[in-house]
Amino acid sequence: MEALRVEWARGAPTLRTNGAMARRGLVTTVSSRAGTAAVVGWAGSFRDRVEGARALLDDFAGPGPVPPPPAGDYAAVLVCRDRVLVMRDEQARIPLFLRESGGRAIAVSTSARALADGAEPEPRYFCRYLTGNLAQPHSELTPFTGVHRILGGEVVELSPTGRIRRRVPPRDPRADAPQAPPPDGIRLDRAAGDLRLALENAVGRRVGRRTACHVSGGTDSTSVALLAAHLLAMGRCPPGELVLLAGRFCDGELAAERPYLDEAMDEIRRQAPAARTVIVDADDVADFDDFQHHAGDSDEPHAHAFRAPFWSRLHTAAADLDCDTLLTGCGADPIVDGNPLHLHRLARTGQLREMTRQARAWAAGGERGVRDVVHAYVVRPALPLAAERVTARLRPGTVLGGLGNFTRPPWLRPGFARAHGYRESSVAESRFAFGRRPEQALYDAANYVAAPDPLSWHRAPQDGFFLSHPFLDPQVVATMRSLPAEAVGRPGRPKAVLREAMADLLPPRIRGRTVKVPFDQLYVRGLRAHGDELVDLCRSARHPLVAQMFDIDVLCRAIGEARLGTGDAYACDRLNSSLALVAWLERLDVTAGS
Repeated sequence: MEALRVEWARGAPTLRTNGAMARRGLVTTVSSRAGTAAVVGWAGSFRDRVEGARALLDDFAGPGPVPPPPAGDYAAVLVCRDRVLVMRDEQARIPLFLRESGGRAIAVSTSARALADGAEPEPRYFCRYLTGNLAQPHSELTPFTGVHRILGGEVVELSPTGRIRRRVPPRDPRADAPQAPPPDGIRLDRAAGDLRLALENAVGRRVGRRTACHVSGGTDSTSVALLAAHLLAMGRCPPGELVLLAGRFCDGELAAERPYLDEAMDEIRRQAPAARTVIVDADDVADFDDFQHHAGDSDEPHAHAFRAPFWSRLHTAAADLDCDTLLTGCGADPIVDGNPLHLHRLARTGQLREMTRQARAWAAGGERGVRDVVHAYVVRPALPLAAERVTARLRPGTVLGGLGNFTRPPWLRPGFARAHGYRESSVAESRFAFGRRPEQALYDAANYVAAPDPLSWHRAPQDGFFLSHPFLDPQVVATMRSLPAEAVGRPGRPKAVLREAMADLLPPRIRGRTVKVPFDQLYVRGLRAHGDELVDLCRSARHPLVAQMFDIDVLCRAIGEARLGTGDAYACDRLNSSLALVAWLERLDVTAGS
């Protein structure tokens, strides 16, 4: 799906945008004497997309060093008189790719498939894709040779004839975070005030003409919806309509969420009486519904395609009401929860007594052993690959048992892994996830963990909107980076700083809850309903790379174990990403160029 495309003919760039998406406000094009800017998404503020595009053009078109990209959810191409600039915002929600040959750009597009044009698959990409547990890719590699991803926060400068002059890497977000005060100099209430201001700004930037908010009854989504309602009611953002969107379950474990959902809806409507409530019955939804469509038709493999049926149901409801944006609570878990990875900082700086004391507190608060806490937040971040190998050896006899985030899954053939750099990929991914300072790397990886943006991007032309996640806003992330872990983490009280920040708006039942029912029900139901179909998909796969990469018998054994409940969430996600890759490869030729 191409929202924009740039090609070079006769030594000059030609910029084209998708007219249908432009009419729906998904693509904004502005021109001035300095040049032309095409922005997919929004820069600066959702409601001021035209002004944001003009500011982008004014800031980048002039001479001098390239400034860092502003906040927003966008991919942009600026065609100026003396250069062409290609960029994405730091959160990298909107994809952007460049095909090059011999140091010269051939084309730029929001679709990797559209740029492939007969290019061979890139095996190194598949090794990197199969490593880790992230919802969207973050490396330069793409599924096709010669096609490169523009990274989040990166700016690529091209000459008017397409020669690649330089690639300005993403800035270090830690450089922009305010300096943290000493741990004794800040309390929970002060931290909560800082977070509240950042969240209000993040939500305010994203409120549109008709804003849908996903509400689950949890602390995260309820906080976003309450802030949107509060800002609209107080006139602190441009006027607009609010739609409260929820999936309702009447049966099974998820039915226990209904009292929380009802209380959340009541409180939000008290803030915004005119808000429209849309309840989507979801009892008939299961993971892996229509899996070959969701996984196979995406622009590149989508690791969380198994969960697409639920989000698609919500997307359809919001699109039917002509909403122009859909806000979620995605990202709150890693960003605003307590960060026990600071135990690693205490250990590496020699503060072993303090590390032990705090590890005991985290163990008591989470009903875990001290050894488990130290292993999870000190040993594993320091030696991730070794820790996973030891865990796997302690749980022999199954395919999924003991499978972590980075080690080679048993169904990936060793020969393929050796030939195409799986070990190098696992090392790179573990460094991205933990780095030298795991307590800071957490915030970098969080941006790519859980948000279902590939689904949103695939559906955008028909739905007319993108998902947006206030908890992943750069200001919110920078605020949480700047706060001492000791000031915001409360063992046994998840997201203490968020609860304190939202104390005046969250209803008591939601503010006080510490446990939320997971979506295991949808996963179990999906495997029961579609397990045989998934096995058939693997055994009937005809794309040659499937057999080269995977031992199909072992992969099918893993499906059977998952149906029986073997393996934790990490292991199942490794299985899910492999199944999505099989479905994607099978439909690669069918959907080429779409």
